[in-house]
Amino acid sequence: MRSMTGYGRGEADHGGTKFSVELNSVNRKQSDIVMNLPRDLTELEPRIRQAINEKISRGRLNVVVALHEGANSSHKLALDTALARSYHEAMLTLQKELSAPGEITIGTILQAPGVMRSPEHSVNADEVWPVVQRALVAALSELIKMREREGKHLAKDLIHRLKVLRKELKEIRALYPEVVKKYRGALVERIEKSGINLPIEDERLLKEITFFADRSDISEELTRLESHLAQFAHHLRENEPVGRTLEFITQEIFRELNTLGAKSNDAGISQHVVACKSELEKIREQIQNLE
Repeated sequence: MRSMTGYGRGEADHGGTKFSVELNSVNRKQSDIVMNLPRDLTELEPRIRQAINEKISRGRLNVVVALHEGANSSHKLALDTALARSYHEAMLTLQKELSAPGEITIGTILQAPGVMRSPEHSVNADEVWPVVQRALVAALSELIKMREREGKHLAKDLIHRLKVLRKELKEIRALYPEVVKKYRGALVERIEKSGINLPIEDERLLKEITFFADRSDISEELTRLESHLAQFAHHLRENEPVGRTLEFITQEIFRELNTLGAKSNDAGISQHVVACKSELEKIREQIQNLE
């Protein structure tokens, strides 16, 4: 199980040029890959995207690919001698026309636009793809390890919260048998206070109690809730992306708790249902971080 938050960086060398890939991922319901590539490498975007999709299924992923010239690079600054000569002649002509004093130095000429510039060094994308791929694989490996470490921490927290939910459901199951008994006692008490002479074995009274028992029966909801919690715990042990699955199970647990709370007709059980919902809301917030 992995978190959707992580960072990874990889590097690889090619002919004195270092290629680096940085990956930074955050939460997102769907997969969203944003790339920043050098102009010469833009055609590699589909290959990079495919390589990432094979490893990452969910989250917003920022990808930065960069190349850095090494200290031993053979690429030197380019000097445009013809342009420098043209600048010099133009400066001399202007100085003569304006009768302007001053010295035209080599420094002045070198500062003129275009005289000295960085070399135009192009990169063949197909040629360097194996190098970029190595850097990408290293970055993905680092990213996944970080996401897995974060996923383990989230799993521990979720397991603890599942234990809290199981404890609350155990309390509800213990309270449930007393609900019908309390209703029966309260009903008999109201009848007696009203002065109606109605035997305890009266068929109408028994039907009313039976109807209430059927209407407030939460045994099925408790069984389904325990099953959902078992499924949730099972998926926490999976190595595959489980975020969407756990979101679905959490929705089902909420639905069962709503039904249980509506049927229980008991203040004590209602308090435990509220506690379950509070804990489940924390679980729902946590699984938003899972891949």
